[in-house]
Amino acid sequence: MDAPSRRREIFTAYVGSVAARTSLLRNANRETTTMRKVVAGMQMSIDGMIDGPDGYTDWVDSWSDTFDLLPEIDACVLGSGMYSGYEQYWSAIKQNPHAPLEFTGKVPTQEEIEYTDFALSTPHYVLSKERSEVQWANATIVRDAAEIEQLRRQPGRTIYVVGGARTVSSLMDHGLIDELRLTIHPLVVGKGKALFETIAQRHYVQLDDVKRVDDGKVCLIYKVGDRS
Repeated sequence: MDAPSRRREIFTAYVGSVAARTSLLRNANRETTTMRKVVAGMQMSIDGMIDGPDGYTDWVDSWSDTFDLLPEIDACVLGSGMYSGYEQYWSAIKQNPHAPLEFTGKVPTQEEIEYTDFALSTPHYVLSKERSEVQWANATIVRDAAEIEQLRRQPGRTIYVVGGARTVSSLMDHGLIDELRLTIHPLVVGKGKALFETIAQRHYVQLDDVKRVDDGKVCLIYKVGDRS
């Protein structure tokens, strides 16, 4: 092969290599931009508690959406420990929306009634290694964070992690929480269950927005990720 032909062959191979790398980068960027956002929303006291010393949150007046998330969501994730009470709470409201709830002794708010329709019509994924069944037709058991990662890669809108604390911490440690929305109640509990008591790694967050809610509550919105 003469020198000009050899140079053309080298140049053609180089162009092909560049095109292949460009295609890979383009596909990687497309995958990144289409990854679904995962948002965890929790209500907590000013000292970081999500439950009081007796194991329940008596300072929360309503469990409706306080984070303005519902229009964005088409899937919910929650832990096995939370699922039973969650299912019973919203099912009871659906059955009789104007009767006092056994759990709180209070009549559901209008916002809770609206959230009930959302909860019963939106796919829910229950993260559990041991649970074998769920009652809701729209609930599915998933075994580990890898299945949440797969869900995140599927087409769709925002995935809402409704709790509990162990599930939020576990998904954060697996790098699967993009945003935290924390409604802070103006109360110091002192003793109870802390939101991040089971977290295993350090996570840097960036304050994205602050929203003042009624009765002195504040909603803090944080982006989760590595510190640049």
